[in-house]
Amino acid sequence: MIHRMIAVMALSFISMGVIAQANASDAHDNQTTELLAIVHASKLVDLTHSFSASTPVWSGFGQASITPAKDPKTGQPYTIEKNGFRANYFSMVGQYGTHVDPPAHFDAHGATVDSIPLNQMILPLVVFDSTGLLHKDPNHALSVNDILAWEKVHGRVPSGSFAALRTDMSRDWDTNPARFKRSPFPAWSLAAVQFLIEQRGVVAIGHESLDTDTTPRMDSETWLLQHGHYQIEAMAHLDQVPATGAVLIAMWPKVKNGDGFPARVMAVVPADVSQEH
Repeated sequence: MIHRMIAVMALSFISMGVIAQANASDAHDNQTTELLAIVHASKLVDLTHSFSASTPVWSGFGQASITPAKDPKTGQPYTIEKNGFRANYFSMVGQYGTHVDPPAHFDAHGATVDSIPLNQMILPLVVFDSTGLLHKDPNHALSVNDILAWEKVHGRVPSGSFAALRTDMSRDWDTNPARFKRSPFPAWSLAAVQFLIEQRGVVAIGHESLDTDTTPRMDSETWLLQHGHYQIEAMAHLDQVPATGAVLIAMWPKVKNGDGFPARVMAVVPADVSQEH
């Protein structure tokens, strides 16, 4: 089911080909109908935090500033009552809230947010749940042995997938931001990231924390980005997604030469997978 869903999404969202047969219109209609039927029957999980001026962020960046847009002639904010509309100015670092880190974030020659291919933004999703390991080791870094143990239960990590790390840190995002920003924290090990990329063909990774690991030089994040892969940080609600069987859709504004930006990320969990979870 998961492979069929990916195929239908690929045809509907990112295919640029043209069907030459006489029944091309019917074929497109059938594909659209099939896609909508799958999506409407699926569970949609928002993996994105809302952000505000008080959202947790690395102290080196500082908080966002969100202010009303003003009429440059009068200096007065636009309001619905006076002007029929309202708008805001946003001043913030690209790595704010749930966000994408493209290779360019750590690599002067790496891909920027506008050059990441669309087919790398719609991927099979696998979730590694490390919460059971945190009772004995609250700052556990997912290891290769953890991945191998996961595979004994769920099967081999599919090539071309997005790998997410569930730690439940996201539960502190709004309620206890000081705890959310703690360091050390549960994270990825460099060996695990390398194994997923090199041995399993994973396209990108994601996690609930603001960083990939807690090493002084951010070894895992540096290696990942400098090897041409992107990541999503500060993900939410991974506890609502099964270990396998869902599709991740990640979108962000197409900032020219952008080296990071808030993202909107979701999981599509097909009905048969949702019932098993």
